Amino acid sequence: MNLTPTLVLALFAAGIAAGAALVARWRIVGPGFLWVTGASVVLFGGVAAFISGQAVAWAGTVVALVASVAARRPGAAAAGFGLAAAAFAIVASADSPGIGVVTGVVLFGGVTTEMLLGHWFLVDPRLPRRSLKVLDVIGGAGLLGEVAFVVASSTLTFSGAAGVFTLTYLVLAAFTALLLVGVWFSLSEPRYSGVMAATGLSYLAVLTTFGVIALGRALAAGAFA
Repeated sequence: MNLTPTLVLALFAAGIAAGAALVARWRIVGPGFLWVTGASVVLFGGVAAFISGQAVAWAGTVVALVASVAARRPGAAAAGFGLAAAAFAIVASADSPGIGVVTGVVLFGGVTTEMLLGHWFLVDPRLPRRSLKVLDVIGGAGLLGEVAFVVASSTLTFSGAAGVFTLTYLVLAAFTALLLVGVWFSLSEPRYSGVMAATGLSYLAVLTTFGVIALGRALAAGAFA
């Protein structure tokens, strides 16, 4: 296990790409959503490619760009984003065990795609809320898997300076879980304000998820031992 900028960026790009592929398959939004998510994949994936210099990272970035251009054809876009997600997962696997790649991609993908799609309700409030709930469950499953992965891969201690980082990680994970639960119950509010609240909570969850991923990987890598 190595905590590197490439690892975090690749996990983030893979997660967004996987989320974009899933939403494209649902065919519930227009091409604008896929253009936004595709641009995010190209941005983070491109930085990962620039830093690492890996050919597969550049390939994933190019494929994500092509998928964005094909956003008016949901089937082709879904396939392209799926391939981009796989490419960035391969990049991440150079610094992380396979199970850690899966949990990171699922966590990043569920939470970030939920936040992006929630904003799209401003464009069309009639979008199905079930899509956000599915993404919320995906993010929750990724969080549980990520915490289990870190706990199994680390020797967590609650003493000294290392204990501060362990406690911080657990607080971030617990707060992220609380935010995802809040998203679920907010979506049960029949008024549109429920979606607005869920989107705001998911935005905060994206920020805490970065901390969960980065700090958890640092603990698993023994950075504070």
